[in-house]
Amino acid sequence: MHKVNLVKMARMHSRKKGKSGSKKPRGQSLDFVKYKKEEIRELIINFRKKNIPAAKIGLILRDKYGIPDVKSILGESITSVLKKENLYKEPEDLSNLKNKAKSIGGHLEKNKKDMNAKRYLGLTKAKIRRLVKYYTKKGLNVSNK
Repeated sequence: MHKVNLVKMARMHSRKKGKSGSKKPRGQSLDFVKYKKEEIRELIINFRKKNIPAAKIGLILRDKYGIPDVKSILGESITSVLKKENLYKEPEDLSNLKNKAKSIGGHLEKNKKDMNAKRYLGLTKAKIRRLVKYYTKKGLNVSNK
């Protein structure tokens, strides 16, 4: 068996090192969950129809409904449930970066001499281009705008 060298990831646009994340414990019984599979699917669909993103849906299900992990109960993730129901629009990380670039651009219209904002707008646009390139390689139809 190969020995795996675990190296901490570094941040993309700074010299800081990242923190390693924790893993969810797999294989534990989830008998305490009161909801059936179909009820969980309906909750996911209803939340998405209210324009709640997938990550927030997971947080709501965990905090308010006591469902710790949708994937371990349903056998599929929240995004795959949304894809089956044709409610999935674009990847959430890409839309968050687009919103960030939009807000930085609005800030730059008011404050034209803010060079830090100008730099971070360029870095954010680079991240967007990189993500679009990645998703097009994966076969997802995403736009750069």
